[in-house]
Amino acid sequence: MKKNLTQKLTLMGVCVALNILGAFIALILRLPILLDSIGTIMVSALLGPVYGVITGLSSSIISGVTYDIYSLYFAPVQIIVGLIAGVLYKRDMLKGRKVLVSVILLSSMSALLGAIIAAYVFDGVTSSGSSYIVQILSAIGVSKVASVFIIQFIMDYADRLISVLLVNSAIKKLPLFIKERVNG
Repeated sequence: MKKNLTQKLTLMGVCVALNILGAFIALILRLPILLDSIGTIMVSALLGPVYGVITGLSSSIISGVTYDIYSLYFAPVQIIVGLIAGVLYKRDMLKGRKVLVSVILLSSMSALLGAIIAAYVFDGVTSSGSSYIVQILSAIGVSKVASVFIIQFIMDYADRLISVLLVNSAIKKLPLFIKERVNG
């Protein structure tokens, strides 16, 4: 039992680091995607939603206190990604042909929450590279909330789709004995 918990915590730690690294790369390069939930989705796929939530929340806290204060405010988005991804993986909805449609569900929930946070807490300007696009849309007359939601959804869909495809590919490459040990 203790060994299994140690393996789960180790996987979570590696995935927290993966989230932080992805977010840091996206921040530095001002990419219009976040790359901050690959680890959260990986843990959700392998261990379930509760572990995914803990991984996402831990990532947000560490990123927020080290290099990106905005990350703290978006911790609820990581929580919702871990929860929904875990449930969708348990129902086999993020595998095979279902991925494109299922990522819409995951993205719409995270985009809605992210847009509310970005629009009302930060007036649409965050550390994300997509803030530039929000400002352009606002300048041409689209409301701030609509601008943020449109961009947030497009960005989240691309980001979550890339993340899920990377996770699915990585899981296929994992040796069977590792998957069995982690899952129990």
